[in-house]
Amino acid sequence: MKIAARLDSITPSATMVMKIKADELSKQGKDVLSFAVGEPDFATPENICEAARQAMADGATKYTAASGTPELKEAVVAAIKRDLGVSYEPGQVLVSNGAKHSLMNVFQTLVEPGDEVIILTPYWVTYPDQIRLCGGEPREVVTHWEQDFQPDLARVRAEVTDRTVAILLNTPCNPTGAVYSREVIEGIAELAIERDLVIVSDEIYKHIIFDGAEHISPVTLGDEVKERTLLADGVAKSYSMTGWRIGWLVGDAEFVSAAGRLQSQATSCPNSIAQQAALEALNGPQESVEQMRRQFEARRDLVMERLDDIPGVRCSRPVGAFYAFPDVTEHYGRTLGGAKVEDSTAMCEYLLTEGLISLVPGAAFGADEYVRLSFACSTEEIEEGLARMKRALG
Repeated sequence: MKIAARLDSITPSATMVMKIKADELSKQGKDVLSFAVGEPDFATPENICEAARQAMADGATKYTAASGTPELKEAVVAAIKRDLGVSYEPGQVLVSNGAKHSLMNVFQTLVEPGDEVIILTPYWVTYPDQIRLCGGEPREVVTHWEQDFQPDLARVRAEVTDRTVAILLNTPCNPTGAVYSREVIEGIAELAIERDLVIVSDEIYKHIIFDGAEHISPVTLGDEVKERTLLADGVAKSYSMTGWRIGWLVGDAEFVSAAGRLQSQATSCPNSIAQQAALEALNGPQESVEQMRRQFEARRDLVMERLDDIPGVRCSRPVGAFYAFPDVTEHYGRTLGGAKVEDSTAMCEYLLTEGLISLVPGAAFGADEYVRLSFACSTEEIEEGLARMKRALG
């Protein structure tokens, strides 16, 4: 059967590939510990689940408006005002099936064949594939662990061409845990104004931040920056609602309306019950968000302590999200498990088969020197998993 050529360059998610391999070993009776999937291990707060049950009892099981319910749009606007101090109108909100869907809406609405989007490397695995699917080309600006993955503004500027339409930001960052400084965000905003670029700001981890660090959203830097910024967010990470699949795009009303027309033909509407749950997440008590954040921070501290104890492993201290992204290149070239380890894929294969721990190769994030470790799991799993990693590399 014919398959469109545009899919030739699209690869399966490396995160899911590693999860499947870990599951296969588990089925064979192996005690595999997975640090691959970026999913909080906490249960969705009970008040949110109760709101979903009540929605079903009330018969809220029919189609909603394709762009989301008016009530949820109003809640998104109120939450942004609460969290960022910035005002929007409900007509500037498009509710979608998760932040990933929101980002795909952005690129399908923004990018035409030959357009370029600047992305900061290491990047979330989905960004380049989404851009390419829309006919665009990602241009990478590499960052390094020695600089805590803060981008060099001169390098960002050097990548801008006449075909560049947008700069994509993700702070706090998946996979590095970096939180971009005010200087970086202001510099990118100045560049966007100067070169008439859109800023796409993925802020899905904005509530998961450590060490008293400050999350700087471009939309807080004045009206001129806000007007050219498209903000993508959702309930998945902050409220432990990954499977509920509710996210949103917020920005210029005309752009959001166009993206809404696209979404109306792609999916009838976001899940009606999940929208009611998300409404409770945003409007209800927020204590659970802080409770989860504190536990993630304690886990981050434990991960860094254990990684520091593994020879040949170097890691920038993550300041947000729930990932560590250690450099393991000192172990490249070694023969481990009977095979020579030359890259992050071989390293993760070795650690899975011999160490029985599942990590994600840095190559999937555009940075082959590293592996990604999610600490969205228990402290007991972290202790045992990193002890296995130390033994395997020792």
